[in-house]
Amino acid sequence: MQAAIDRIMQTYGMLVNQTAAAHAEAREKVTDYVKTLFDAGEKDEHRLAVCGLTYLRQLDGTTDPVKAGYTGL
Repeated sequence: MQAAIDRIMQTYGMLVNQTAAAHAEAREKVTDYVKTLFDAGEKDEHRLAVCGLTYLRQLDGTTDPVKAGYTGL
């Protein structure tokens, strides 16, 4: 589980420029999320990493086209 969290944070750090405090907060949130998935039975490190990265991207709004600047025009 820890390897998946480290992989998530490394990848997320390449995608998003953030302060040390924001990085620590993101790590805490994704750790709780991945722990929930792990406790529910997901043991595949790659799937945990993808789910965790998707979770962080949803939290910061980068998967929302409106927040990303898409207006439909």
